[in-house]
Amino acid sequence: MDPLPHYSDLPRVAGLPSSWGLWGDAGTDRLGCLNLLTPERVVDAATLVRRGAVFPLNWSMGLPDPPLFGRDRLVHEVTGGDESIGHDDILDRWNTQSSSQWDGFRHIRNTAARTESPGTGHYGGVPDREHGIDHWARRGIVGRAVLCDIGRFRESQGRALRHDTPDVIGPDEITQCLAAQGSAVREGDVLLMRTGWTAWYEQQSAGVREALAQPGGLAAPGLAPGERTAEVLWDLHIAAIGTDTPAVEVWPLGSHLEPDEVEAVRSDPRRSHEVFVHTLLLSMLGLPLGELWDLDALAADCAEDGRFDCLFVSAPLNLPAGVASPPNALAVK
Repeated sequence: MDPLPHYSDLPRVAGLPSSWGLWGDAGTDRLGCLNLLTPERVVDAATLVRRGAVFPLNWSMGLPDPPLFGRDRLVHEVTGGDESIGHDDILDRWNTQSSSQWDGFRHIRNTAARTESPGTGHYGGVPDREHGIDHWARRGIVGRAVLCDIGRFRESQGRALRHDTPDVIGPDEITQCLAAQGSAVREGDVLLMRTGWTAWYEQQSAGVREALAQPGGLAAPGLAPGERTAEVLWDLHIAAIGTDTPAVEVWPLGSHLEPDEVEAVRSDPRRSHEVFVHTLLLSMLGLPLGELWDLDALAADCAEDGRFDCLFVSAPLNLPAGVASPPNALAVK
């Protein structure tokens, strides 16, 4: 594989930096940065298993409860009665993004790319219905992961994250945290960014959880929107990023800007990433985003033994044309 370009050297689509066409002809690539998970890197990642310690990264499918962003609550029915020979599960109104999830490339389109260049605005110029989480599922997601424990890093600096506010994590804090841990990120790694949000959520009362689920009620820490975040993540040349936050980036969208700035950005599709960096990361750079992952047990183990890398395995749902999926992810040390 040829060396990946730096962010500043990426080709442009609709004036925006883009990895379209880096891994095959434009209009055909449905994997984006997952192409970096080569067989050689999988073999190398397997050598990180030394103790056989396994850390499941899926949060409970019933959390958050109520779900955020107006999504439906999962209804779980078990067929048969107490004396039945067997049971089946029936899941009703299940939203694949209501708990731990991968955002697939159907989730977000870039409207500037849609209106100013051929294609649909989805990653790679692939038509909407030709994307799907099933492409990731049939490939599998396996490689080396590195934990970036922003939560502990912030605490060590005396400025602990505030989990009930839009506490902005600057993209350069990622590299600072990794340096403080002594962690080196290699091309093709999966970056796991822990803030402690899911653990904080579990400690909240039913009333607080209800309030967070109301329209306009959610405030949560996350990465700053904007090109600097896209630049830092791209230049790490990671295959994906998974976090324990509701949106990877800070929420509410635009909370770091003045109201007039938000309006100016929203009126120009080419600036949408200044409020919502998903539109660059997913749609233009092809970087899969994981949200609401349970990273606390892994983080505690990493803090104890001083090793922040591990084998990472994820098996998304083989759902044709699917928008998203639980990660079904394991970290193994």
